[in-house]
Amino acid sequence: MSKALVLDFGGVISRTLFETHHLTEKALGLAAGTLTWRGPFDPAGDPLWQSMQEDRITEREYWLQRAKDVAELVGENWTQMSQFVIAARGADPMPVIRPEALNAIEQARRAGCKLAILSNELDLFYGAVFRKKLPFLEEFSVIHDATYTKILKPDRRAYEALIKDLALAAGDCIFVDDQARNISGARAVGMKTVHFDVSQPAAGFARALDLLELTGETL
Repeated sequence: MSKALVLDFGGVISRTLFETHHLTEKALGLAAGTLTWRGPFDPAGDPLWQSMQEDRITEREYWLQRAKDVAELVGENWTQMSQFVIAARGADPMPVIRPEALNAIEQARRAGCKLAILSNELDLFYGAVFRKKLPFLEEFSVIHDATYTKILKPDRRAYEALIKDLALAAGDCIFVDDQARNISGARAVGMKTVHFDVSQPAAGFARALDLLELTGETL
């Protein structure tokens, strides 16, 4: 029976902007240590992140504010998250892709599993050109991006539409996401889930491969 590995993009496939402050600072000409907000790596030191986790602001609102904060530091007037990401991550996005993600994607592909992405803001945050620079995305048979569908996780319709396009039972879809609300949405429609800890990416992908009944051995 076929199964599917369904991944969120930012935080799961791509390293978070919190993890790459040093690269952002270098790209934008900022002094090392300028960017101090750390999200899940230091929740107590990031009140705005706590507001997002408590559903007082949305994830999009969190990142738009961070884009505006950084724009002010560098004398820009960014009004879209993609402007920040493109400036911070430059012409070659592959260095910010998690090697653990690439390994899991390849193992799933070789085992005959379907590959899918379910993202709330892939092109909204990263820009449409970004994904063209990621050759591994050609292996994904289904990419649902709420930039275009306008249906955001954890709305059950987002998961149901993806499952329909995969032509699989919900229980044969292994969904990996770093946000608890999105995991709850997936569980509500019957998907198997991995609540991804961005501080322990290897463990998260090992769990996903286990649910796919694969070995998790490094290729």
